[in-house]
Amino acid sequence: MSSKKRAEIRRSLAFRLTLWYAGVFLLSAGIAFVFFLYLITTTLRGRTDQDLLAGVKSFSTVMARQGMEAVKRQAVLESQAAGEKQIFIQLVFPDGRLFSSSNMSYFQHIPVSIEAIRRMLEQGEPLFATVRSPDRSHEIRVVYARLGPGLVIHLGQAMEDLARVIDAFQKVFLVVMAALFILAAGVGWFMARRALSGVERVTRTAQGISGGSLTERVPVRGRGDEVDQLAVTFNQMLDRIETLVTGIKEMTDNIADGLKRPSTRIRGQAELALTGEGSREEYETMAGSTVEECDRLLAMIDTMLFISRTEAGVTQPELREVDLAAVVADACRLFQALAEEKRIRLSCDSPEALTISGDIRLLQRMLANLLDNAIKYTPPEGSVRVSARRVSPHQVSIEVADTGPGISQSDLPHVFERFYRGDPSRTQAGAGLGLSFARAVARVHGGDITAVSPGAGSVFAVSIPCRSA
Repeated sequence: MSSKKRAEIRRSLAFRLTLWYAGVFLLSAGIAFVFFLYLITTTLRGRTDQDLLAGVKSFSTVMARQGMEAVKRQAVLESQAAGEKQIFIQLVFPDGRLFSSSNMSYFQHIPVSIEAIRRMLEQGEPLFATVRSPDRSHEIRVVYARLGPGLVIHLGQAMEDLARVIDAFQKVFLVVMAALFILAAGVGWFMARRALSGVERVTRTAQGISGGSLTERVPVRGRGDEVDQLAVTFNQMLDRIETLVTGIKEMTDNIADGLKRPSTRIRGQAELALTGEGSREEYETMAGSTVEECDRLLAMIDTMLFISRTEAGVTQPELREVDLAAVVADACRLFQALAEEKRIRLSCDSPEALTISGDIRLLQRMLANLLDNAIKYTPPEGSVRVSARRVSPHQVSIEVADTGPGISQSDLPHVFERFYRGDPSRTQAGAGLGLSFARAVARVHGGDITAVSPGAGSVFAVSIPCRSA
């Protein structure tokens, strides 16, 4: 394995999780070892204390029945029977002076503690202590107890058994811990890789997307765990990104197409002005046409900016109290002459007053776009009807209905998209932004717009919530 590959593994999250698994396991095993060692030490020490206490009772019985000389003989016999390396027996006075003792050659560095004798006499019960000898590797457990009037027994026992058990336990523990660490690392690595497999799928999908493919998606296994939730969220984000990128591409194409025609006309007029020998009036006419085309371009750019800013949540309406009925009536009066010119009946149906909170300039432009479209696509002798009403205490509705050719079912879902123009509308002048602008205005007021076309004619309905300014 190359050094680069090893470095990547060390930096990986799976490697760090494996170390955490192994570390936590070792810590838990260490705590368990200390706990069991404490239990073993306490148990063996308790048994040693019981043996010492049994010896004290035995000597006390002999002292009471047979006297001092019998105690001395028994002390020698028991030390020899148990082994002079294992136990010692001393009979001392309360001031620490030695009265009698077993062979102390192996316990010569174990002194008599006057302080321990004093505490034992004050408590009135045997006193246990653990001492160490510089010439022994293990501890020695001793007990001080009253043997008779003016006499104290100092009894000690080497704790070699405890030392051997602890040494054996430590060796076994080290071997077992080494094996368990390898096992924990293997299991931890397997679990970490399995747990992070979903993250790796997300990473591979993201890498594929960075290569230019927006159609890839992260597989969802259907387990409902956190990785599946991440995959679902990531796929939803990809769907949104793909929709936005597709929309940007389409909008870019539409903008290029929308700007191409007026730019071509402006260029053509400029070339005529440069190459022609027309009169002053002709040049003024061409300059006026150029200004009109520039104004049309600027209006289209302003509309696109408004729609984009509104969809991004940047533009906020200047809310104030507006009489929507008056706005509808003014719009009908404004377009009445155009409707009569095309022999179209324009009717207006609205209450005397319909007060809402809104931006009057945006509402006027929205209604103007809807009326302009309705009159544009309605044939002579047709009709356009505009109505405004309150549909609930918290919502008003504006409807613009016409008797035009209608909108095909295939075009209906796309009529509010920027620059979208159905087949019948391609013969009419316009950039394809009017309905997109109307939807942006409705949504910036917290409402929406819908379109229905049952066959002949279309109905556009704008719903706006009533709210205080």
